[in-house]
Amino acid sequence: MFRRIDDFFKAYDAMAAGTLSMFERLTDESLDRAVEKGRRSLRELGWHIVTTVPEMMKLTGLPLSAVDQESPPPRSAAEIAEGYRLVSAEFRKAVEKNWTDKSLTETDNLYGQQWERGFTLTGLLNHEIHHRGQMTVLMRQAGLKVPGLYGPAQEEWADMGMQPPPY
Repeated sequence: MFRRIDDFFKAYDAMAAGTLSMFERLTDESLDRAVEKGRRSLRELGWHIVTTVPEMMKLTGLPLSAVDQESPPPRSAAEIAEGYRLVSAEFRKAVEKNWTDKSLTETDNLYGQQWERGFTLTGLLNHEIHHRGQMTVLMRQAGLKVPGLYGPAQEEWADMGMQPPPY
């Protein structure tokens, strides 16, 4: 749980850069890839990540307007990436302008529970990380190159002149 805004920004900025690098590798052709019928596709997972930011922040009293949380997933990968750019920049500015370290101990009703804002920020990051993991599997199945988010991805070892681990 975050207790300092600066600590959150350090974590968020790194995570947002990784998420954007994933979105920028999506292709329009890959967007309908899903693990099975009836499950979220790359398009739906990506847009879910984008729209969860305004959805969660609205519950904390920080309404964001860069992306309509009720909007359907865009048809193009570029639109998903642009939506993420817009919403993450707006979100960062709103937190910077409206919240302080002390604000992170204030509670809001999220999903029928009282969450401290520091916990909400942690939850937002964990939510995004969870869905990025799902997306990496679908990206590989779609033949896309997955970026290394926490160290080199399998595909990146050769670019570094190294052999990937045997597992």
